[in-house]
Amino acid sequence: MANAVASVRCYEAFAALNRVVPSDGRGHAQSSNAAGCKVFHNLGFNRGEFTGNCSHSIRVSRRKEPRWQSVGFVRRMARATAVAARNETAQSLSAVSHSGKCSRVMVIGGDGYCGWATALHLSKQGYEVAIVDSLVRRLFDEQLGTHTLTPIASLQKRVKRWRDLSGKSLSVYVGDICDFEFLESSLRAFAPDAVVHFGEQRSAPYSMIDRGRAIFTQHNNVIGTLNVLFAIKEFAAECHLVKLGTMGEYGTPNIDIEEGFITINHNGRSDTLPYPKQASSFYHLSKVHDSHNIAFTCKAWGLRATDLNQGVVYGVMTPETQLHEELINRLDYDAIFGTALNRFCVQAAIGHPLTVYGKGGQTRGYLDIRDTVRCVELAIANPPNLGEFRVFNQFTEQFSVNELAKLVIGAGKKLGIEVEAANVPNPRVEAEEHYYNAKHTKLVELGLEPHFLSDALLDSLLNVAIKYLDRVDRALIMPDVSWKKVGVKPRTVMSENMA
Repeated sequence: MANAVASVRCYEAFAALNRVVPSDGRGHAQSSNAAGCKVFHNLGFNRGEFTGNCSHSIRVSRRKEPRWQSVGFVRRMARATAVAARNETAQSLSAVSHSGKCSRVMVIGGDGYCGWATALHLSKQGYEVAIVDSLVRRLFDEQLGTHTLTPIASLQKRVKRWRDLSGKSLSVYVGDICDFEFLESSLRAFAPDAVVHFGEQRSAPYSMIDRGRAIFTQHNNVIGTLNVLFAIKEFAAECHLVKLGTMGEYGTPNIDIEEGFITINHNGRSDTLPYPKQASSFYHLSKVHDSHNIAFTCKAWGLRATDLNQGVVYGVMTPETQLHEELINRLDYDAIFGTALNRFCVQAAIGHPLTVYGKGGQTRGYLDIRDTVRCVELAIANPPNLGEFRVFNQFTEQFSVNELAKLVIGAGKKLGIEVEAANVPNPRVEAEEHYYNAKHTKLVELGLEPHFLSDALLDSLLNVAIKYLDRVDRALIMPDVSWKKVGVKPRTVMSENMA
């Protein structure tokens, strides 16, 4: 296949790093000291004029490692000028009351898979919502040659469409939370009562591609979260941090997994301690570091935080994202960013054998994306006390990979699709047959009514895959990242499959 070359024209969002520039809601800065410049559409911006000077022109080839492979360049690209999509209906000072409390929620990572769905859900529920995002996830697709199955609109178009359909405005701050001055400006400007933090590199395979991505993952995730903690301490001391963790922090111990803490009896003494962590990738390790840092700052500074150890999410539609094509969520099916059930449904739709890693006995907790957004809402509506660090295990059901494959095979047959599974070499270092029993009662006690995996949901996922069948790139299906072979040489991951 011919080399794919992308030219990215960078504007002040990637050059003048530390300002919050109000937007008129149509993607145009209200004031600027320099001529605007064109913005690459796939990074999430409209083809319009923005503030600042174009300072970089980068050619990115899938066969030659792009310049933004280095952590420094990724950081400079992502450290964007904040573009605040102000509330045009002057509702920003009329706080919505939930249990007598003002409810202004900042969603960091609000352009992503979980973040976008959550931002719309909270907005619909009456919260004032601000999205903070560096748009670096869209850059990853350009870098690696991957793409979402569902065609997603730019962030500006998404926000405008939501406003047009719902009458509700979303504030938008485009920038990198690893840039503390940007984060401080955004936090001060919006003054949230709660911060929902999805803004991390969230793929285990991505973190295992090479040394550069491993370092980027840990720096981006750990430093970004530290910045959030410091910003809350200094500028919003009573703000509630709702942080997305992962069930992968626990690993697969041969005992039941508790919700965050375990009571130990040892040599005649007893104590309740954080549950032991057994992370299985540099990504999962970054989440462990986050949990420790959050717990410490709650104890030392009196912050309040909820750590949501989420299982594997599946699905693409929520009541809000299905209102219009420009609101549709991303659906990743590649071996880097795609999750198991979503990948299986796309593989079934194109007639590719389901890629069961190893023996297929790997068991994890799973949940529908509709439950993700509801869990976040419940955590916000029931905040912990100041100084309290709490952990919720956020999933609704447990499945092994083999069980998921069997369910997809059955759902495919009902639609007249012949589906088969194939055991492929496992690129990960993990137990393929193990005990797994994780507790997950706290969110149910707060009122979660789970959407259990059903034939209807599988049918819906398969039909989405069939609808966008022409967007599937078969070269992205098979795993191409090995836990054991990760090295220091930068890799352009998809080049081997695209020769």
